[in-house]
Amino acid sequence: MIFHIVTLFPVAFDSYLGESIMSRAIEDKKIKVKFYNPRDFSDNKFRHIDQKPYSGGPGMVIQALPVVKAIEAALKIIEKRKKVTNSKVSKVSFDTKRVKIIWFSPGGKQFDTEYAKKTVHKFTDIILISGRYEGIDARVQKIFKTENISVGPFVLTGGELPAMIVIDCMARQIEGVLGNFNSLEESRASSHNVYTRPEVFEYKGKKYRVPKVLLSGDHKKIEAWKEKK
Repeated sequence: MIFHIVTLFPVAFDSYLGESIMSRAIEDKKIKVKFYNPRDFSDNKFRHIDQKPYSGGPGMVIQALPVVKAIEAALKIIEKRKKVTNSKVSKVSFDTKRVKIIWFSPGGKQFDTEYAKKTVHKFTDIILISGRYEGIDARVQKIFKTENISVGPFVLTGGELPAMIVIDCMARQIEGVLGNFNSLEESRASSHNVYTRPEVFEYKGKKYRVPKVLLSGDHKKIEAWKEKK
């Protein structure tokens, strides 16, 4: 799975992708993450990519052309890789059906784990378009027939956090990313409440104990408890 991120702030991803499970997934080549900054595709020497919105209002809107060019650059890289991969095949074709382009919007389809699972099994490349300011010129959506996705019923200052959420959720669906694939909480009975040693934890004179059922050794009762929780 390769994630292609269109963003004005690629450095914002460094700390998250450079730590723990995501870092190991990249090192082990389970996933790849590539960045495309619309400023690199600006048609002016100052690298400006925004303009005032039509109809007025506060803030600035990211212009369509730099974003279109950034997406085109991602598609060209995908196409080139496919041709190299399929070089021994007599008829080489670029299968756009294996590429999904996601546009983050508060009014989009609700993103969830089920969506992540289906996407990982169906697509090889995901292009994530991260907006900023007042957003991106909506005509980009029409050009590429993007799928509008929302990570929750709230508004953020940009699409970088949603992109990280999507990458994290999708990456964990790929075998080998978590080490033990059984670690997927969503595929087994897993309580939101978890405990570890010591059995009795004391704080300010009060003792807090691990639920007795978890110490019983009775796996059926433990599973039932987890399902209930």
